[in-house]
Amino acid sequence: QVQLVESGGGLVQAGGSLRLSCAASTNIFEFNTMGWFRQAPGKQRELVANINVGGVKRYADSVKGRFTISRDNAINTIYLQMNSLTPEDAAAYYCHANVHSRQYWGQGTQVTVSS
Repeated sequence: QVQLVESGGGLVQAGGSLRLSCAASTNIFEFNTMGWFRQAPGKQRELVANINVGGVKRYADSVKGRFTISRDNAINTIYLQMNSLTPEDAAAYYCHANVHSRQYWGQGTQVTVSS
């Protein structure tokens, strides 16, 4: 069983930055992918960014150039650096891991962006 714990959400003004962290309870070195999804009220959960075991990163078009995903295998943690935030980025952000075809989710962290 893998546990994922997010932190770093909060309230920020439009144009500001936040960094989300997701700590895993086990070694992430062999995780197929780890990443971030988000869900705004009334909308479906969507992929924001992920990184696979080979270090290949994928981003939603809406965040390319503004968000950066990174991974620190030594401390079993991934990060999402979010810059130039807009009100459209406001959502609950969830850490996700795909481990040998099993899916794991964190509890979510709220990001609020004021205009």
